[in-house]
Amino acid sequence: MISGVRGKIIAKTGDRVTLETSGGIDYEVAVPLGVLERLPEEGQSVALKTIAVIREDAWALYGFDEDHERSVFQRLLATTGVGPRLALAILSTLGGARVVRAVTGGDIATLCTVPGIGKRTAERLVVELKDKLGRVEEVAGVAGPSAVTEQAVQALVNLGYGRADAEQAVRGQVSEDGTGSTVDLIRGALQLLTKRK
Repeated sequence: MISGVRGKIIAKTGDRVTLETSGGIDYEVAVPLGVLERLPEEGQSVALKTIAVIREDAWALYGFDEDHERSVFQRLLATTGVGPRLALAILSTLGGARVVRAVTGGDIATLCTVPGIGKRTAERLVVELKDKLGRVEEVAGVAGPSAVTEQAVQALVNLGYGRADAEQAVRGQVSEDGTGSTVDLIRGALQLLTKRK
């Protein structure tokens, strides 16, 4: 099992990062938004803790820079009806700490802000994971969504956009360049939201 990958970042596209290892092998790793924000620029080296999801038709690597977020991802995968794509979307939207708080606190409304999660799925997450995620609450509580991302989303919500749309638009901006100030994220997200109208 591949539990970690260390290498030089050679590409960032969407929610994926390609790492070139010292052995000459390139790994494409899917990462949550928060991890993408924290990664260094292309050409820099990074070490990611990974989970390999293997299926009959394909296999994929999911990467994290913090143990607690990887633990939350593993527990999400163990939930009925939650596959790796949805688990990644949950972490990209909320971050590890907010997922733990929402599940342990029974906050259905927050869970429903994740694209693809309805009330039933949110309730199932709470029922199946409340006790399991409670065990990692102290560790997960030390990290959350970046302040820059959270401020950008809140600014868009204050302008009248729905939280889910605002989060998706901001996520799209971070995915494009991997960095950005609050002002840059808001400006880019507004352009995306305006085009959709």
